Amino acid sequence: MATAVSKTKWIEDELASLKEQGLFTNIRTIESPMDGWVTINGRRVLNFCANNYLGLANHPTIREAAKHAIDQYGVGPGAVRTIAGTMSLHTDLERRLAQFKGVEAAITFQSGFTANLATIPALVGKAGVIFSDRLNHASIIDGCRLSGAKIIAYEHNDPTDLRKKIGETPVEGRALIVTDGVFSMDGDIAPLPELYEVAEENGILLMVDDAHGEGVLGRGGRGIVDHFGLHGKVDIEVGTMSKAFGVVGGVVAGKQVIVDWLRQRGRPFLFSSAMTAPDVGACLAAIDLLEQSTDQVDQLWKNAEFFKNQMQAMGFDTGHSQTPIVPVMLGEAPLAQQFSRRLFDEGVFAMAIGYPTVPQDKARIRVMNTAAHSQDDLEQGLAAFEKVGRDLGVIK
Repeated sequence: MATAVSKTKWIEDELASLKEQGLFTNIRTIESPMDGWVTINGRRVLNFCANNYLGLANHPTIREAAKHAIDQYGVGPGAVRTIAGTMSLHTDLERRLAQFKGVEAAITFQSGFTANLATIPALVGKAGVIFSDRLNHASIIDGCRLSGAKIIAYEHNDPTDLRKKIGETPVEGRALIVTDGVFSMDGDIAPLPELYEVAEENGILLMVDDAHGEGVLGRGGRGIVDHFGLHGKVDIEVGTMSKAFGVVGGVVAGKQVIVDWLRQRGRPFLFSSAMTAPDVGACLAAIDLLEQSTDQVDQLWKNAEFFKNQMQAMGFDTGHSQTPIVPVMLGEAPLAQQFSRRLFDEGVFAMAIGYPTVPQDKARIRVMNTAAHSQDDLEQGLAAFEKVGRDLGVIK
């Protein structure tokens, strides 16, 4: 009789390998609201990890809106919207999002990830072709794979290479060009005007994932399309309410005909329940705040410029970021993990990011300072980075 082998032996081996390479992810538990400072293991630490760009995740107006929505609508939607009906709260949010983005229509999903999983397969089938930026987010990559279409990766932020790849590729069925708007690990911005020109030349749909652009770029945080003045030209904008809006949920905004089609064929819309009532109420309040004032967006950019300039002056490599995302490039994953642990000892929560989130040998600490941080907060963070950087020989 053959010796029994553990069915999970291969998983155990892979996990051991991750630990040896310094790529095993340990997730810290937060015991407080998400804000500029958080409590971990009973200790208050400066939070440089969250995508809470505008500090809205714990904003009193957002909290009150969520409570009010529960009082009026309860909590859960009961089932998928096509079966159980849709709450007026959801249609209000979609109308307001369309107005905010300056588009014909919008449709909401459970997350930005599911928004991409819904949209890409619905627009491009197995006979189609997708031209995707080589550094696109995992949700875009997974959406492309689910479509069954042929996937052609073009070089990062390179419209010339995109044009070349299109010229080399026979396109008989549907076609799509898809890019992140702001690339979350490097903080650089897609050359959307040039990509639009390529799309128009070839009659191909253009889609941008604006997850890290909403609340950051454009007038009062209206996003990358507004930033470049391309209203009515970009076919599909995908976004999330889990970052700058401080809540959770996804959105697809653009042409009415595309939104109508997603209500018929977007699988996460058809087969998964909608956002909960308090989430929707909170998102509506976030739109109110952004429409009333640019204060949070202005503070975000002020903080980002100060922090980035000071880090560069100390000798840190902050990559090619054009946004409030500040990647502190360290190279080796073990060094990045050691740097993160040392920062935590100094009272700063800033996680190491390594492969597969970023390429091999491109490990980093990604700093997300936000509108919730004060000047004093940033200076404390900078002092911690300088101390750890000198101790580990990253800077002189």
